[in-house]
Amino acid sequence: MTRKLVLLRHGQSQWNLENRFTGWVDVDITDVGRKEAVAAGKLMRDEGLQFDVAYTSVLKRAIRTNFTALDEMDQMWVPVYKSWRLNERHYGALQGLDKAETAAKHGEAQVKIWRRSYDIPPPDMASDDPGHPKFDRRYAALDEQALPATESLATTLERVLPYWHDAIAPDLKAGKTVLVTAHGNSLRALYKYLNKVSQDEILEINIPTGIPLLFELGDDLTVQSFRYLGDPEAAKKAAEAVANQAKSKA
Repeated sequence: MTRKLVLLRHGQSQWNLENRFTGWVDVDITDVGRKEAVAAGKLMRDEGLQFDVAYTSVLKRAIRTNFTALDEMDQMWVPVYKSWRLNERHYGALQGLDKAETAAKHGEAQVKIWRRSYDIPPPDMASDDPGHPKFDRRYAALDEQALPATESLATTLERVLPYWHDAIAPDLKAGKTVLVTAHGNSLRALYKYLNKVSQDEILEINIPTGIPLLFELGDDLTVQSFRYLGDPEAAKKAAEAVANQAKSKA
């Protein structure tokens, strides 16, 4: 039996548009992002996907993208589970900063390491910063020690994997078709795990906004195939645009 899993990065957010590091800041999607979510729903509908369950982070850009895509598919009834473990990677002290200006200040190579390396996190967010997750009510039930002040992709994967093993994987093994709507880096972490991508190779993997990535999995959840829905060239160009976000302005 083939299990189907779709990974969907949220549509363009306001800070995607402004080219700022977002992380755990709860920024909404733009009008373009809403159109991307509708388009994602159409692609999944045209593929004939019938979801049994959906998962999102606790950030509104993922929640709204998920709802909008399911609405387009007339599948709003599908149970949706939200977890902080699917949140975007925490960008520490970089959150809110302009990516190009940060590259001009620190160099494109350093910013690429902070954005795309496997195990090198950005500088920590100060513990008394009002934006620290310990001051956010949605994380009040969590142990403060579990809340990050910064993350690398490696530590993002460490927090995503328990939720994969405890919640998402059991649904897939039970034969359910699953939609995971999340973020560039939480999805990169899952992509690395599922495809057994090396630490060096993951540096060059970019997940575009609003284009569903369909995985077909075997009984043991090994990857049989994966592809972006729709025009492959459009997905390639969108991924390249993500890669170019942190280049300094001429």
